[in-house]
Amino acid sequence: MDAQWRPDFLGNGFQCLTLDLGEDEEGPVVATLVSHTPEPPPPPTFGGRARELLRRLHAPVPAEPVQAVLYIHGWTDYFFQTELADFWAGLGVAFYALDLRKYGRSLRPGQSEGYITDLQEYDADIEAAMAALTEHIRSRRGADTPVRISLMAHSTGGLVASLWAHRNPGRIEALILNSPWLELRGSWIVRTATAGLLEPLARLRPKARLKVPELTNYWRSISRQGDGEWDLDPQLRPPSSWPIRAGWISAVLNGHAQVARGLDIRVPILLLASATSTVAVSWNEAMKTSDSVLDVTLMVQRGLLLGPQVTVCRFENSLHDVLLSALPVRRRVYGKIEQWARGFVLLSPPDRRR
Repeated sequence: MDAQWRPDFLGNGFQCLTLDLGEDEEGPVVATLVSHTPEPPPPPTFGGRARELLRRLHAPVPAEPVQAVLYIHGWTDYFFQTELADFWAGLGVAFYALDLRKYGRSLRPGQSEGYITDLQEYDADIEAAMAALTEHIRSRRGADTPVRISLMAHSTGGLVASLWAHRNPGRIEALILNSPWLELRGSWIVRTATAGLLEPLARLRPKARLKVPELTNYWRSISRQGDGEWDLDPQLRPPSSWPIRAGWISAVLNGHAQVARGLDIRVPILLLASATSTVAVSWNEAMKTSDSVLDVTLMVQRGLLLGPQVTVCRFENSLHDVLLSALPVRRRVYGKIEQWARGFVLLSPPDRRR
């Protein structure tokens, strides 16, 4: 598998790998893993080699564990955040990102963008990515290298990652959620009513497109072509949302219902969110300094149901993706992530037991 890695369009040492996931009614299905790993440490000096040889003669030396982060994007999205990759690399963490099936690098002609009828289908994407990144690291660090993986995910990806972590205890070190979509905007009453109305349509015509407003407010807040700072590929991240199909939204609502009942994720969780929301059909200048997609108060309430150890950090003037906010905000966010990671992720096993 390692031989199939190729340079990614992000450049600067980024590579990508296509993960074959079989076929569905629309044809071949793939996911895409993007890698950006720190350079291995320099070879030891002659004296260092001698000491290492003597140490190995007396006792076997276990391989040094490698910390890795696997990032999962949100709806109508793909991985492009090189700044995030550089941040983790600066902490000595191997960074990988996953474009899920029918998103971004993984979308194939003739496929329904982002379409799925059960969020659990993404288990195959995550499992393939974790296997590939582990093999990728061990091909460089040694076949016996322990690899400790943490998940980081945004918006809809945060819902997918949370449900996966709940179903797969003991597989990851930590879960970092960037404005996760954990509940339908409004309340559980709205969700329940919506799910009841959608169920017949989702069952009989799952690819039926729902008539919803095509909003570009969030895109405007992040794109350099609008009021944001980021260069977005219009083919991979269009200004308005992809078509909302009955089967897909039904799958999301089912995921929200599972969260509302409470999950049992037994690893440290960091939830990052804006301090305020500005959700409206028409553009509002406040959307440049708030979450214009989700209700952050409801998000935090649901976030506390994910597991017993949840840290919530909210940031003034933050966008829906807190790491696409203005630079002063991003600096605060990255500072908080580093502080939290050094306490919960980047510890040695003995330190963890203490």
